[in-house]
Amino acid sequence: MSMEKESSRRDFLRQGGYGLVGLLVYASVGYGNNASKRRPNIFFAIADDWSWPHASIAGDRVVKTPNFDRVAGNGILFTNAFVSAPSCTPSRGAILTGQYHWRLGPGGNLWSSLPEEHRTYPNILEDNGYFVGSCRKAWGPGRERPRPAAGMAYQDMEEFLQKRPKDKPFCFWSGSPDPHRVYEWQSGIKSGMKLAEVKVPPCLPDNTIVRTDICDYYWEVQRFDREVGEQLKLLEQAGELDNTIVVITSDNGWPFPRGKANLYDLGTHVPLAIQWGEVIPKGRIVEDFVSLSDLAPTFLEAAGLKTPAAMTGRSLMNILKSRKSGLVDSARDHVLTGKERHTLAQSENRGGTPMRAIRTRDFLYINNFKPERWPAGGPTSIFGPAYADIDNSPTKEYILEHGDEAEVKRFFELACGKRPADELYDLKKDPHELNNVADDPGYADVLKKLKDRLMKELRDTEDPRALGQGDLFDDYPYYGPLKKKKS
Repeated sequence: MSMEKESSRRDFLRQGGYGLVGLLVYASVGYGNNASKRRPNIFFAIADDWSWPHASIAGDRVVKTPNFDRVAGNGILFTNAFVSAPSCTPSRGAILTGQYHWRLGPGGNLWSSLPEEHRTYPNILEDNGYFVGSCRKAWGPGRERPRPAAGMAYQDMEEFLQKRPKDKPFCFWSGSPDPHRVYEWQSGIKSGMKLAEVKVPPCLPDNTIVRTDICDYYWEVQRFDREVGEQLKLLEQAGELDNTIVVITSDNGWPFPRGKANLYDLGTHVPLAIQWGEVIPKGRIVEDFVSLSDLAPTFLEAAGLKTPAAMTGRSLMNILKSRKSGLVDSARDHVLTGKERHTLAQSENRGGTPMRAIRTRDFLYINNFKPERWPAGGPTSIFGPAYADIDNSPTKEYILEHGDEAEVKRFFELACGKRPADELYDLKKDPHELNNVADDPGYADVLKKLKDRLMKELRDTEDPRALGQGDLFDDYPYYGPLKKKKS
């Protein structure tokens, strides 16, 4: 079946004309797997701004991710993995603490701090005999606490493996800077990518500038994948790969308008592949909804440790050890996401654009708590550029420069326009989340049900926004670089 055909997401993933099933069979050939009774090592590789489905195993015909594909083939490809927040600091904080980011105080914002009271899985593992470390971007950006959230920093994985005690299991966090902007213009084209093969999502203009920008993003995704491959070889050479839980994912979606810093799928839906020797049956595609905050309790359970009561994430161990594909755990029928302050992007205040969402198989509902604010930042801001919650890029520049033109105005509104308190998208009819049906009487029952369910879970998890204390997020310090606007 041609990958150009648009069917339901489930059919797309099951039939995957480019060969999702075939790719899984191919990908399962590679790194050897032998069961081990020792406590497992944990290798966590996280990209910076990488969206689903931008991996070759997910059907993308331009980007090539053989190492991600191979890990998925040796374990599980998760097709419905979501971050807690589409912003680096809160997303990474949620992964490390196993909690929704709105429970982390100032850690719910970008360029913030993470209070010491919120224990992280690397710290807990270190307290229980693991050798722990990280390289490059771990928690953050922000003001790191005295005990680093992801363990002591090393230059790279090679140095970490050289210094590890041979009698200890290890936990290593590898934080790549790719594919975060800035990109080298035309790096994708120069590497051989074909503009005609790029699929431009319908929330963006389809032209040479945007296609070139996407290829440059793909080039950095491929560089991330190559680096992960090199790290996997180091594990294999050290004789540790078979006894290591390998996780490859991203902290949020791609840095394009209506992607990163938004609760649409391009901002929150990320690739996730996990392998673990013979413990995880190979070549499975799992459609259950999972949050990356579920990883911390998973790692702790794998190490034989109890999950702290503060963690809202749920261990994935039952899924990892199952032999089923498709839908494994019926309780995993939805996921919650949210956003607080990203950059200092508003025109008149230091606040952000607080949003919460519930994503099910059929619908996305978003509650915008401050609809009077600019979701992408204001046309002017107290510090920095216009619409500052969108990373500067050729695509952004094109939309801003041509936003008054009839053929571009719709894209400008989708990226930069204000949004109502309620947004509801029917994913069967509108998989790209372009048409808000919240005001359609035919969806009134769905809207009420999802909004009630979202607010109940927010209250149950002590979200300040649902408890009438959300303005705390606006007052927390911002430790990022500040560029005063021109007078």
